[in-house]
Amino acid sequence: MSQRDYYQVLSVSKDATESELKKAYRQLAMKYHPDKNPGDHTAEEKFKEAAEAYEVLKDPEKRQIYNQFGHEGLKGRGFNGFHGF
Repeated sequence: MSQRDYYQVLSVSKDATESELKKAYRQLAMKYHPDKNPGDHTAEEKFKEAAEAYEVLKDPEKRQIYNQFGHEGLKGRGFNGFHGF
């Protein structure tokens, strides 16, 4: 999976509040959840991507690192995304 900008994934601005992030994530999670899209691998990938973006952006420390260094900043800090979901 290519590393898209997490803000683009969730369709929020860089100054989005915690509640805006949560709302955007929930909408995507409902839309692409594997139980609602059985056998649709594209939907499954979008679900994983949204979960990964939300996991980073909801945490103030991870969000600051991401904003400063991008995806590379999160590597080596114990966060490598969701694999084998």
